Amino acid sequence: MSGTDTETQDGERLAALGYKQELSRVLSLFDNFSVAFAYLSPVVGIYSLYTLGLGMGGPAYIWTMPVVVGLMMLVALVFGELASEYPLSGALYQYGKYNVSARYGWFVGWIYGFALLATVASVDSGIVSYVTSLSNIWFKTHLDFTNHITIFVVVGAMIVVSAILNSVGAKIMGRVAGLGVYVETIGTFGVAIALAIHGFHHGFGYTFTSQGAQNAATNHLGINFGGHWLTGAALVAVLANVYIFFGFESAGDIAEETKEAHRQVPRAMRNALLYGGISSFVLVLGLLLATPKAGIAGVVTGGIPSLLAVLPSWLQDFFLVMVIIAFFSCGTAVQGAGARVAFGLARDGAIPFSKQIRAVHPRFKTPVNAIMVGTIVPFGFLLLVLINPSHNLHILWFDYPAKVNALYALVSFATSGIYLSFFLTVLGALIARGRGWVPNGSFTLGKWGYPVTVAGAVYLFVMMLNIVWPSALSSGRAAYFNYGWVTLLVMLIIVIVGALYEGLARPDKNVDQHRIES
Repeated sequence: MSGTDTETQDGERLAALGYKQELSRVLSLFDNFSVAFAYLSPVVGIYSLYTLGLGMGGPAYIWTMPVVVGLMMLVALVFGELASEYPLSGALYQYGKYNVSARYGWFVGWIYGFALLATVASVDSGIVSYVTSLSNIWFKTHLDFTNHITIFVVVGAMIVVSAILNSVGAKIMGRVAGLGVYVETIGTFGVAIALAIHGFHHGFGYTFTSQGAQNAATNHLGINFGGHWLTGAALVAVLANVYIFFGFESAGDIAEETKEAHRQVPRAMRNALLYGGISSFVLVLGLLLATPKAGIAGVVTGGIPSLLAVLPSWLQDFFLVMVIIAFFSCGTAVQGAGARVAFGLARDGAIPFSKQIRAVHPRFKTPVNAIMVGTIVPFGFLLLVLINPSHNLHILWFDYPAKVNALYALVSFATSGIYLSFFLTVLGALIARGRGWVPNGSFTLGKWGYPVTVAGAVYLFVMMLNIVWPSALSSGRAAYFNYGWVTLLVMLIIVIVGALYEGLARPDKNVDQHRIES
């Protein structure tokens, strides 16, 4: 099919859904895949959460990874079917709008958009320790990555630079994400190969051991799982992988800027998740086998840099640069995806100041004001870094943990919000099937549609409960992931605020005018 025929087909499908081509359709399959993969970002996920997974479940925690990737692939298949049918900016919002109702779609968009913009602040805050380390090494500075001003300046700069790049063209966003793909490959396969050349300290059998992680006396994070690995340590350690393997759905957020989106977006979703799973597994395997014979205590304390310390200093610096680029690429991709959700909602008149937010830059053909929203909101979250209690605060019936700044407490909602919006989307697909919806996009699941959708919904619901389930602050889940009741309460507050706004302003009435059955 020629480029002109493809553009015509893309435009016709967009018109059939009630919209005209306003954004610049310049992204290829690789560009679309790159944005999804940069958001998923194995380097960001593993470099942020490896020590928690290892500390909670021991080396055997690696085997929770293929389970998570395999089950999330079911979700990616459902999303791919929806993306092929509705290749529109805003992805999950659009799927809920068409599959169930305008009100249902609005709720999905509200939760998903909020979670995405919280993720921008989360990802960019993770870059601070690596930027300060590199600055201290190269420029002999004495920056403290825990200093609130340092965090604000570094994260603020990342958000602004990402916004500029996102604003000047979707192709630039694709190139930044494409760079991220190469960097992620180096940061995963490259690190594993470098450690292998230096020499592993363990054989493959080491990955099937827990090293006593299920027992309080031998758990290196001081967590007591009562001697239970599968129903204790593994159930919490799996969260180190659950917090990584999403983001592939952002391929759908930029569908209106992707050539032949109905065909390429589903493929990009699957490829991003599959490649992310393989590269993550290889990296974690390399890190585990490189663990010193003395044990994992030093690794849990010193993190991945303690393992890389055996490499030449120039190679350590090189990998440090790769990690920084990966974090930046991830933050840029998430911000771009969040802006497209805001654009999709604004185009349907579903949020305040919709007329302004839906504006498209006349030259760059990007949703420039929606990108501004994707800049201002994370900056608002960033201010929360100044709230950092020195001791546990008793609030109503629960304790807010000491030395956990409010930014991290809020962004812990990001993952639970993503899983809630994912669950609602897959549930919406199941409802639509029950009503007689038969997918007719370029990618369909055929007879596997029902079982795959049901299995995906069950997985998302169970894992969402595992993420938000409140527990004592002394437990692994509360101390390092959901902070007891905090994540659940933040999620409930966001849902309640959304319900109040929706009930009073009734944005679904505007959305319903754009809900063309096609």
